[in-house]
Amino acid sequence: VQLQASGGGLVQAGGSLRLSCAASGGTFSGYTAAWFRQTPGSEREFVASTVWSAGTTYYADSVKGRFTISKDNAKNTMYLQISNLKSDDTAIYYCAAGRISRNSYMYWGQGTQVTVSS
Repeated sequence: VQLQASGGGLVQAGGSLRLSCAASGGTFSGYTAAWFRQTPGSEREFVASTVWSAGTTYYADSVKGRFTISKDNAKNTMYLQISNLKSDDTAIYYCAAGRISRNSYMYWGQGTQVTVSS
């Protein structure tokens, strides 16, 4: 499965973005899919995940209420809606699928940069 993340950009604090993660060469079906983010010098941080078949979602405490993970089965695409952006949200956002353990997944996208200006 190949994952392609997109939708990042430069946005003002308080604004919104929607990130997309499209799968090819396979589907998300049967997998847990997730979003992570990483800043220079820091560990990759879990943001949100969804159990694709069940639709169950999980969020890091730091993003609850502002981030929404969703999916479109027909488009084989996962989304991350981010609202009320803060400077701390500046990071490279990665999508992943096929959970092995908490921060270990079989498939990773290339990342998309989100930069929040104050």
